[in-house]
Amino acid sequence: MTPPTPVPPNPVPSNPVPSNPVPSNPVPPTPVPSTPALDRIWGRGKAFLGSDLPILCGAMTWISDPQLVSLMSNLGAFGVLAAGNMPPELFAQYVDETRQKTSRPFAGNVITIAPNYLAHLDILCERKVGHIVFAGSIPRASEVKKAKDSGAKVMCFASTGSIAERMIDYGADALILEGSEAGGHIGHVSTVVLLQEILFNFPTTPIFVAGGIATGKMVAHLVLMGAAGAQMGTRFVMAEECTAHARFKDVFIRARSREAVSTPQYSAKLPVVSVRALNNHAMEHFGDLQLELLDKLRDGTVNRQDAQFKVEEYWVGSLRRAAIDGDVEHGSLMAGQSVGLVTRVQPLREILQEIVTDADRAVAEVRQRLAD
Repeated sequence: MTPPTPVPPNPVPSNPVPSNPVPSNPVPPTPVPSTPALDRIWGRGKAFLGSDLPILCGAMTWISDPQLVSLMSNLGAFGVLAAGNMPPELFAQYVDETRQKTSRPFAGNVITIAPNYLAHLDILCERKVGHIVFAGSIPRASEVKKAKDSGAKVMCFASTGSIAERMIDYGADALILEGSEAGGHIGHVSTVVLLQEILFNFPTTPIFVAGGIATGKMVAHLVLMGAAGAQMGTRFVMAEECTAHARFKDVFIRARSREAVSTPQYSAKLPVVSVRALNNHAMEHFGDLQLELLDKLRDGTVNRQDAQFKVEEYWVGSLRRAAIDGDVEHGSLMAGQSVGLVTRVQPLREILQEIVTDADRAVAEVRQRLAD
């Protein structure tokens, strides 16, 4: 997903009057348990994350906030806090708030091409967040080292075999393999191809797979192929506890997989990272923006870096407009192609329990097929 703007996702009223006051020290929920059969095949992922389930909730702008991240971890999975392009003081506040809500491990996701990237990395290192995820582009070796020197386990995205090898050489402790079926900012290669290019060729490195995943059965088969676990985003937007607007979730329920399309790049003079979202006016306006910026590049009224920032600013505001304000006609509806597999809003515990139950059943089915 795109980096967030400086506005917090849930502005607090000046005189809030909660109808159900939250106790000062609420008891965290009981984690969703794994099963003995699953522990035998995804134990490496659990050990790496320090969680009961090796299921990550991807860092989604406006969505992966302290509320969702802490609940994900409290329920035994693994939350990832999105830094995006938040003002550093706000991101520091989010880290502290997440820590107050959970004593379990979670990660901070930093975008290497965001203007506040280095400040975000400093915050995670200073606060000793246990896992740091580098996203957006390729981090420098010195930045990976800085994260590791803070005591964090480092996770890096890899969209090609050569990038995977470089990240491991830099010291990455684990990789996230994300196929183009994912929502938000994406690469160009499908999960199926990346499995063969990366997962099968780096067996000693924990690799978490993302992009197009929505079911426990798929998670089980990925782990049987060698994955340490899986990362999902679109499925967790549908959690009752997720702060995304009800209209945003309703569009997801009605959408079909083929309606989640990726944006084109009109010219190499303005390199843009493709974004996968449901087609609406926001996608059309993005095409107009690219043409406008290309004209400005030609006449010299804007340089390429500033033009790329304008692109990111567009997605920042557009996503907030849909996910928080509920303008699903003109705001960006970032979603993975797995959107066609989500059918209802559910409590997060119920979603995680379904994933575990379906994964356990899939392992039993495989065992039975091998025994026949």
